[in-house]
Amino acid sequence: MSKAKTAYTCQNCNYQTPKWVGRCPSCGQWNTLLEELIVKEKSPDFSAASISGNKPLTLNEITPLKTARIKTGIDEVNRVLGGGIVPGSLILIGGEPGIGKSTLILQLALGLDNLRVLYASGEESIQQIKLRAERLNISSEKCYFIVETSLENLIAHSEQFKPDILIVDSIQTLSTELIESSPGSVVQVRECTSAILKYAKRNSIAVFLIGHINKEGSLAGPKVLEHIVDAVLQFEGDSNYMFRILRSIKNRFGSTSELGIFEMRNDGLREVKNPSELLISKINEEVSGTAIAATVEGIRPFLVEIQALVSSAAYGTPQRSSTGFDLRRLNMLLAVLEKRAGFKLQSKDVFLNIAGGIRIDDPATDLAVICSILSSNIDIAIPHKTCFAGEVGLTGEIRAINRIEQRISEASKLGFNRIFIPKLNKGFDAGGHNITIDKASRVDEVFRNLFRK
Repeated sequence: MSKAKTAYTCQNCNYQTPKWVGRCPSCGQWNTLLEELIVKEKSPDFSAASISGNKPLTLNEITPLKTARIKTGIDEVNRVLGGGIVPGSLILIGGEPGIGKSTLILQLALGLDNLRVLYASGEESIQQIKLRAERLNISSEKCYFIVETSLENLIAHSEQFKPDILIVDSIQTLSTELIESSPGSVVQVRECTSAILKYAKRNSIAVFLIGHINKEGSLAGPKVLEHIVDAVLQFEGDSNYMFRILRSIKNRFGSTSELGIFEMRNDGLREVKNPSELLISKINEEVSGTAIAATVEGIRPFLVEIQALVSSAAYGTPQRSSTGFDLRRLNMLLAVLEKRAGFKLQSKDVFLNIAGGIRIDDPATDLAVICSILSSNIDIAIPHKTCFAGEVGLTGEIRAINRIEQRISEASKLGFNRIFIPKLNKGFDAGGHNITIDKASRVDEVFRNLFRK
């Protein structure tokens, strides 16, 4: 098979050169030249072109797609995918090294007992995969494994085997003979993914691709890779903690507001049905500096424990540190506490931590953050069965938040007897919940009600 000709094209000015250079000779930009296939352009002859069988249709004339989703043996994966796997879809799973991507996909592959699965590995040997399966203590007679890094050989094996689901671990290890560049390069990843997409759509085979991420945290390879696939799932978490989150970034067949939570154990990943019970410590004694926030990730409500420590600065410059919470937002909330509430924190160290090793971006956790900071500063514990939900503005007001009923319901279900919410949240039904609802419009109102003797 003859090699296809390639050239390096500047992504900024479209300048082409036969070899790679660090700086574009035309526009002067650095590291903008990427290898691309050279395709001979033919002048189109529109007069000789014939009209194909496709014709424009109205919405009423289009036959709706009636495709039954494939249920996996993992409910959290079904939740994130919008109900299951759509035949013919291309799903990309990304995550940091060692986070558990291969473990998750192996559990999924071995859990599909009624389907033929072909697992193509380019990073591990057959024996390594068997060791992992033995550790997970699961097996399947319909899941077949192969070590392959050639795109052409993989497609040939799949055409002969005719699986219902194809798994590629990972897309960066695949390479095609048409391109001379090494596996993992931009052009190799793009061309291999495009070829697998055509094969999957033509044969209605669902394909899972495992992708590496770069040091910035985004998926390695061209950005067009995320546009090609039907769904992009991000598997994230701290390797020092046991919790993992499967988050949907893109999903053509479902919502991107869903997420699945797992617990990493010695025997693999375990689904977490009720994350609130695991993310909140079971210590009954009241300790200053802790507050419970009623948060929502996607459309799933759960409670998280926020821990704060405020102490006198040992050095000249006070330290500001946060784990699982945006540091810039923490600095903003500290400025609101000092300017609007009158608490002097400019000469004190402030450390913030979201218990459990997860990261929270919900602005409704602001109220719990400032209450935990104030509790640590004055060394007065917040009542154990009290939680918070509210976004704090720069003027010290507590802004309205979404899905307030779900937050109240989750807090009531876990036995909390009091919740602080924004006064601006109106029109919701709080009946049926055995919990006291305190509404406040400003942060100083919450402080007076919470810490009054």
